[in-house]
Amino acid sequence: MSQEADFELNRKEHKPLQVNPIKHSQPMGAALAFMGIRNCLPLMHASQGCASYTKVFYTKHFNEPIAMYNTSVSDITAVLDGGDYSILLAIDNITKKSKLKPELIGLHTTGLTETKGDDVRGVGMHIEIPYCYVNTPDFEGGMESGWALTVKALVDQHTEPATECKPNKLVLMPHVGIQPGEIEKIKEMCENFGFETLAFPDLSTSLDGYLSEGQGKLATGGIGIDDIVALGDTETVITIGSSMKVGAEALQKKNPAVCHIHFDHLMGLENNDNFVAELMKIRQIDPPPLMKRWRGRLQDVMLDSHFLVGGARFIVTGEPDACIGICELLQSVGGIIDTVVATTYSPILEKIEAEHIFVGDLEDAAQHFKNADLVISNFHAERLLHMDDKSHAGLMLRGFPNYEELGNQLKNDQLYEGSCFFLFEAANTLRHVRHGEH
Repeated sequence: MSQEADFELNRKEHKPLQVNPIKHSQPMGAALAFMGIRNCLPLMHASQGCASYTKVFYTKHFNEPIAMYNTSVSDITAVLDGGDYSILLAIDNITKKSKLKPELIGLHTTGLTETKGDDVRGVGMHIEIPYCYVNTPDFEGGMESGWALTVKALVDQHTEPATECKPNKLVLMPHVGIQPGEIEKIKEMCENFGFETLAFPDLSTSLDGYLSEGQGKLATGGIGIDDIVALGDTETVITIGSSMKVGAEALQKKNPAVCHIHFDHLMGLENNDNFVAELMKIRQIDPPPLMKRWRGRLQDVMLDSHFLVGGARFIVTGEPDACIGICELLQSVGGIIDTVVATTYSPILEKIEAEHIFVGDLEDAAQHFKNADLVISNFHAERLLHMDDKSHAGLMLRGFPNYEELGNQLKNDQLYEGSCFFLFEAANTLRHVRHGEH
């Protein structure tokens, strides 16, 4: 069977359940997106358990207090309540009893409340605070789509239509796998070209490890609801990740004059060259000297690392937008992608060159561990690798969650600089593997 035919078979999950999941739910992606909005109150329309799991998940991954609330739907209210009461009571309790003053209520649904059919749109008529709802049932999509749907909902519901564009105003829409420190780096690059830059969502001031007063009560993202309202006059929107195209399309409906530039990822030499070329084209200026120096450093790192990475076999798991960047960077220095296991299906998977590509879980990935030199996955893969006596593969931690290491929020795999660090880490891990130290 050809690789193309094999891929057609495995576009969707081929098992009735996930045994060792790598997939996380849409509400979790939506919650994270709302955390990137300044003074937002992320409110999950769900039971306490659903929200508590999400809060603990992000607390352990980022080692930060997490601004996360829920409507405390119980088995009784799930049957008898029309949804309005739970939502309005939760907002009243949080804002009045806790004396919080959010600038935005970000309500996202779960499988229970979606199945129940609550009118989350209509309840907004009774809320005085700016309100955004997004439908994110657990039984569809994953973290990547929940994040993207939230961006689309915010544009659809709050951005005002416009006909003119503000020169040099640029909006970055990063996919869910781009960490807070990476968002900051990409913003800095655009600002170095003279752009008035907004990231949307912007976790670079929310979950970046900065210790501040009142931390964990409201989201401290770098973009506010007033900025979102005024996004219609943006000259250029740059999407990073295939899932984020829906956000740019929503913005172009508000103003057809907005120019949309898309990149599947910002890892490796080629995509970053194209990214810088687009910025140079708009601004008609040369890149800063330090940027040129980092490009030269990346070329040198590619030469240095290919002795270890070249010919090595890799297994990559995670969100589709994150997988393609990792795979193409490794392949640029001669790495061989044995298997890609994605959380959900995305058309971007069809661009990846790998021997096996499918939607599945870590149980599926484990069947290929014996063929790999390095597994790039979340920390749940560690236990499976230790249990596999036939595998000699090392592990490089990426994606959600990573409870094993500190500093996830400041880790950088993006642009020329981050690509250097990624290749160094991959090469050094392979060196330990070959010396039997994994």
